[in-house]
Amino acid sequence: MRSSPKRLPALLLGTALVAGVLGIGTIASAAGTDNAGPPVVATAGAHAGHVMAVSTQASGDDADGDGYIPAVPQVTDVTPSTATPPPAYHHEFQAGCAVTHTAPDDPIVYPGQFGKSHDHTFMGNTSTNAASTTGSLYGGNTTCKAPADASAYWMPSLYKGDQKILPVGPQVIYYKAGVTDYRSVRPFPKGLRFVVGNPMQSAEEFRAHKGFVEGWECGDSFFNTDIPASCPSRPDVQLNLRMQAPSCWNGLYLDTPDHKSHMAYPVVKPGTNDNMCPASHPVALPMIEFKMAWPVNGDMSQVRLASGRGYSFHYDFFNAWEERTLKALVDHCIVGGLQCDTRGFDLYRPERGTVLNADHRLP
Repeated sequence: MRSSPKRLPALLLGTALVAGVLGIGTIASAAGTDNAGPPVVATAGAHAGHVMAVSTQASGDDADGDGYIPAVPQVTDVTPSTATPPPAYHHEFQAGCAVTHTAPDDPIVYPGQFGKSHDHTFMGNTSTNAASTTGSLYGGNTTCKAPADASAYWMPSLYKGDQKILPVGPQVIYYKAGVTDYRSVRPFPKGLRFVVGNPMQSAEEFRAHKGFVEGWECGDSFFNTDIPASCPSRPDVQLNLRMQAPSCWNGLYLDTPDHKSHMAYPVVKPGTNDNMCPASHPVALPMIEFKMAWPVNGDMSQVRLASGRGYSFHYDFFNAWEERTLKALVDHCIVGGLQCDTRGFDLYRPERGTVLNADHRLP
């Protein structure tokens, strides 16, 4: 039986709905077009086409449109681990996923509403659009090295003047342990989705975000909350950004109206430097870290995101991994305390073996 979630206050709901109406952006390009002109971008912090509002429309995964998508089954028997595991400096593997297409769609924030979002750059599943559901993504074609990873990954498109700049080749998406007891990490539930960051955030909020790693960087410039005004004009210089996702799940919902509250960042275990999941979100999942690189340098004064200034950066994740493959990688690399590549191989621990074969499939 579906449990009754706590509803958002009416004032918050009303404000979100009004903001959603005011925030609708101009459609700049059709799905799959990479060189169309930039969308109209609002100023003074009012980013067009992507307001972190509650869900207000039914979709394939949310028939009643209330924004809550229950996990089946719900996980209610987990206590956050406070154990100290054997020392292991690394506990991770990589998912290398290339860009597939761009479109003004967002199947998490605006499900079923084509063209309502600002422009996004999609990676992984080749079919991702506003109508994407767990069923439509699962088992689909993907640009990720592992064919079993049909997940959808996306972020606001980057422009230099009127030109859309797309990352070239597979981008590094880490799957790590966000908690000290890496042995407690379990695979994502099928259909889990969430948004990391907020296009409405200020520069100060972006810098203080728990997922902030090194900010915008290029050359010898690091920890920038906005896109640098210039970068060295060298072939080896690209614009880079790293950002980490929350990795603790409440075990109840695959999505919530704000696309965030079912997830949480780890907290510090009292009296230690260890990280653990909070009691409200006790299930430790892999921590996703985007490590993106855009082929742009030199004069950066005209470089911006479709969502606005550099500090409006955020990204979305929609899990559609084939379960056996994801579990094998999580168990071998994260729970096993290894530093794995996209095949689950640790160069420094070759005796531990490899998870996937040369075709990135389970043997």
